[in-house]
This record gives sequence, structure tokens and C-alpha cells, in this order.
Amino acid sequence: MLVRAFKDGDEPALQAVFYSAVHIIAAKDYSVEQLDAWAPHRPDWEAWTSRMQGLRPLVAEADGRVVGYADLQPNGYIDHFFVSGKYARRGVGRLLMESLHARAAESGLARLFSDVSVTAEPFFERFGFVVVERKDVVIGRVSLPNARMEKLSP
Repeated sequence: MLVRAFKDGDEPALQAVFYSAVHIIAAKDYSVEQLDAWAPHRPDWEAWTSRMQGLRPLVAEADGRVVGYADLQPNGYIDHFFVSGKYARRGVGRLLMESLHARAAESGLARLFSDVSVTAEPFFERFGFVVVERKDVVIGRVSLPNARMEKLSP
């Protein structure tokens, strides 16, 4: 398994990871309506492509396949952190988180923070993140609970 920089053309594979992470991994914590609002069956490809090109995430590959991705913004914010449902609990998330921590250290960031799903909270906690605020995100007319988590001095 390896982690590499994002490259143009990764967008469809990243969308497949995102969709499977939401609809397979998060399915135990969210309703079908919430999952469909979060990761619709038919994404807006123009918006998705633009978003991924803006985030420039790190990309995890296993056997030549994209199996996860995560970004770290210059202010320490982790906007996207997703692992394919088919590769859950195989070390992909750990490898991505370790890569983000290394990047944060290189950049001298004193704080990492993210808006994390109910499903991802235990994973982030294992890496020293704590909940600082619980909230609901509204997508369309659908409300999804999540938490702002942060870690100081990564």
C-alpha cells in the first residue's frame, strides 16, 4: 500500500471511494435518507471535480487501486477523509492519518481539526482527537449529526 499526491484524473476514483465509504461504512450510523443526501447516487461531476482539484488530497493505493484519500488544508483542517468500504479495517485509514500527521509536522501546524461523522469519531479518537462541539449539518432538507474534533500539537 502506498500514499501519493493527488493527480488530475483521480476524481472518478475518489468519488467511488467517497460513495462506498458513506454507503457501506457509515450505513450503521445513518439512515438511507441521510446517506443519499450525503453521497447521492448521481453526483454533480463538475462540482466534484472542482472540489477535488481544490483539495488536492493524498491518495492511498493498494494493488494499483485507489482505496482512500484525505486532505490537509494549510490551516490544519481535514476536509475529506474517506476509505473505500471494501478496504475498511485494513490499515488504509491509519496510513492516511500518519501521512497527514507527517505533513502537519513538516508544515509546523500546532492544531489539526475536522468535522467528523458519528462513524469516524472512534477512529479520530484513537489518533488523539477530541470532540470540541457536536452539531448537525443540513444537506437539502436532511440533517446529519457530526462533531468538530481537534488535536493540538500533532
